[in-house]
Amino acid sequence: MTVALLGVFVMQLYYIREAYNLKSQLFDEQVNQTLSSVVNKLQRLNTADDLNKKDAEIKLQQIQDLRQRELDIKELRQQYEQEAELRQSEHEIQIETYLNQQDSVIKASYRKPEMVSENTFKSLSSPTGNARLDIQIDGVVDENFNMNAFSMRSKIFSTDKKTFNDRKIFNFNSPRSVPDSVRYLVYDPRNGNPGLLSVPKIPEDMAQRFKKEDQLAKKRLDVKLASLGKAPVSYSRLSLVDAVSKEMQEKNIPIYKRINFDSLGTLLRAELINHNITQQPNYTVSLAKKDSILYVNASSEKGKFLPENTYRTPLFSHDLFRDPGVLTVSFPYKNSAILSNLSATLASSVGLLLVLVFIFSYTLYAILKQKKISEMKTDFINNMTHEFKTPVATIMIASEALKDPEVTEDKARLKRLAGIIYDENVRLGSHIERVLSIARLEKGELKMENTDVDVNDLIMIVLDSMELQLQKKGAKVILNTDAEQPVVFGDELHLSNVIYNLIDNANKYSIGEPEITISTRNVNKNLIIDIQDKGIGMSKEHSKRIFDQFYRVPTGNLHDVKGFGLGLNYVQDIVKALRGTIKVYSEKDKGTTFEISLPL
Repeated sequence: MTVALLGVFVMQLYYIREAYNLKSQLFDEQVNQTLSSVVNKLQRLNTADDLNKKDAEIKLQQIQDLRQRELDIKELRQQYEQEAELRQSEHEIQIETYLNQQDSVIKASYRKPEMVSENTFKSLSSPTGNARLDIQIDGVVDENFNMNAFSMRSKIFSTDKKTFNDRKIFNFNSPRSVPDSVRYLVYDPRNGNPGLLSVPKIPEDMAQRFKKEDQLAKKRLDVKLASLGKAPVSYSRLSLVDAVSKEMQEKNIPIYKRINFDSLGTLLRAELINHNITQQPNYTVSLAKKDSILYVNASSEKGKFLPENTYRTPLFSHDLFRDPGVLTVSFPYKNSAILSNLSATLASSVGLLLVLVFIFSYTLYAILKQKKISEMKTDFINNMTHEFKTPVATIMIASEALKDPEVTEDKARLKRLAGIIYDENVRLGSHIERVLSIARLEKGELKMENTDVDVNDLIMIVLDSMELQLQKKGAKVILNTDAEQPVVFGDELHLSNVIYNLIDNANKYSIGEPEITISTRNVNKNLIIDIQDKGIGMSKEHSKRIFDQFYRVPTGNLHDVKGFGLGLNYVQDIVKALRGTIKVYSEKDKGTTFEISLPL
């Protein structure tokens, strides 16, 4: 059974060890997968961040360029408008100069020319016009009404009279602008006949020159606008990736500028949870080509990066020229994490082992107990054989003696032999009754006839019945019946047997002349009976078992003290039946004390 149990124990340990190794390998694989996933995602995140950053920069630059272009265009257009206003002003001045020149020529060529409006010109030049020309003639006549001299002047009645006193009249866009031609009413200097004369507002060569100047200014504006370039065109994704790829391949960019350490920690914790790892790791980021640590997370402590709990992986394995960097992750409580995953396995294995150990222990206990019971029964049978053999042999001898005619004729000898037979028969019956009493106690069939019993008087009665027995060994009895309330409720016969057994044991297990002390006292509501001797005593190991059935303190092959090993068991059962307790205090070679406590 022991070999089998050890075999099961070893197999369980082997199974747990293999399970631990398997879980450890699984943990390592999960961590390596996590680190690989973290590195891949970190590289993609960095690329995405770079793309987004570059895209944002390009968009910002485009917005700035667009705003600058709009400002430049606005400035050019404002400049163009200002130049156009200047040209318009110069054109008006030139037109005014031209018209004044023409007006001077007309005034020099004709007598009293007068500028008329377009409507008046149309009315005068049209046969059905509404305008009228009034001619006033002033004459000098004599007394005979003969005209000696005269002067003639005309007056035009028109509702629209214009002058050159406002430059805006030369602006084509002005509502007061003059028509394409300036109209004059003139008088022929030869005969004074009135006539109409038209002067173009702008001569053809001047108009062509103004048009060329405007076209040239417009062309200069277009050239300047063209020099600003077209509106910024959005980058294509491919060109953006190419730009970022070129920047990422630059050798001089340090690794701490390529990694967001906060994002790294968040990503690492998230990936560990995705791989069913709840341990909080310690991690560092360092250079691969130099012994230089760039980042240490806040929970890391020096000395916790043990080789068996530490994992390393390059951050940028595709970099050929730059330092790829190294991510080092350590799990200070790796073993506890693995054992927590093995909790169900460990619990089942430990439970099974405990059950096996309990069954094994109980089986050994039962075997040893049965063996001891068998030994005690054998000792009991031997003791009972010795105890029964003596009275039977004595009765047999006495019976054979009674067959002798000479003995039968001697009445004294006959009476003596009959007494011997009676005594031995009583002794034999006493032994049988003791065994039967124990059997009845075990079955609960022993009836107790309880009455008020004075224990002090009962002790005196027992001592009187044992006087010859005590005197035979020269026993010295010290009696201290100090109990003021000695009355208890119990069976007088069985109580006397209890006291008899304890005094008898004190007498039997004493070397030389026994010294027995019997005392009673009251403690609270109990009566205490102490029976003390100075005999051979016993060890603590034996004192724990003396109340067991058939148990006797071993004395080797000697059988100098008679008994069945039932007396103290009987004493304990009777005391318990009376709701009392019994205790033993013993020391080897110094004596034994029995203390009985009974309720008053």
